[in-house]
Amino acid sequence: MKKLTHPEISINRATLESVPLVRKLPVVVVLNNIRSTYNVGSVFRTSDGAMIEKIYLTGFTPTPPKKEILKTALGATESIAWEYIEDPLQVISSLKEKGYTIAALELTENSTPYYALNHSVFPLALIIGNEINGVCQDLLDKCDVAMEIPQFGIKQSLNVAVAYGIALFELRRLFDTGISLV
Repeated sequence: MKKLTHPEISINRATLESVPLVRKLPVVVVLNNIRSTYNVGSVFRTSDGAMIEKIYLTGFTPTPPKKEILKTALGATESIAWEYIEDPLQVISSLKEKGYTIAALELTENSTPYYALNHSVFPLALIIGNEINGVCQDLLDKCDVAMEIPQFGIKQSLNVAVAYGIALFELRRLFDTGISLV
């Protein structure tokens, strides 16, 4: 087994110029009141890895070009469409009108395991909430589904950027294969 070099990996990747032509995963993410610039940068980089449609930064979520976001994103702020809109309810209403399923990555009384969704959820708007308080109730009230990542230790949740990566790549797998695991 030989590790691939950056040039070898790049042969099969899109370029910044070709990104508009790449088939996107029909997912947008709504970041609401994320505190950490590093988490925001990580979400950008993960979003590029799965090639989603767009990131909406809402509430007090920091925006590029803050140096910590740029450092963690490694250029993904240029390859993923993004927009800052202060009011997340405005974003969610608009996406709902366009036919998006509205999902929160949150523990609720009737949340669904992240791996138990089916292909009918696409196109999907995924809400990621604050690192401490999660997705606020006003936004949960607008959701069609809450996605949960089951926890087996003493902690109640994962870091938001880590949780987003797990959920997003399961959505990518589901979209690409059309096969639900349950």
